[in-house]
Amino acid sequence: MKEVPVRIRRLPAATDLPLPRYMTAGAAGMDLYAAVEEPVILAPGEYRAIPCGIALALPPGYEAQVRPRSGLAREFGVTLLNAPGTVDADYRGEIQVILINHGPRPFTVNRGDRIAQLVVQEVARVRWEEVDALEDTPRGEGGFGHTGR
Repeated sequence: MKEVPVRIRRLPAATDLPLPRYMTAGAAGMDLYAAVEEPVILAPGEYRAIPCGIALALPPGYEAQVRPRSGLAREFGVTLLNAPGTVDADYRGEIQVILINHGPRPFTVNRGDRIAQLVVQEVARVRWEEVDALEDTPRGEGGFGHTGR
């Protein structure tokens, strides 16, 4: 597995929280922690940006994706409003997670809760080559649900 060095800065509001980390040897995502000062209660249907207390300096050619935690979705109906969120290599601000409560009951975010995952990926930059037609494929223009259930 390729390791990529990424500079990280722990912000003053998160000096007591862990840095993102892989929870198992085969994990693709690192857990992000809530750096809230006080508990945040999300009513059903409510969403809010939750700070994580860190800033990154990703190398050029990389991005970080902020993804939901499946356990929060399964158990509470809580997920990310913009999944996945994208952290660009040139962004230096605080990582925040936009949580939304799709569940039937209020959900409380406490300091130090694991609220999302961070996946760092290499990114390809494209150069458009405009053409008059595209080559045929077996799928063709078949879109949403074209292969049935």
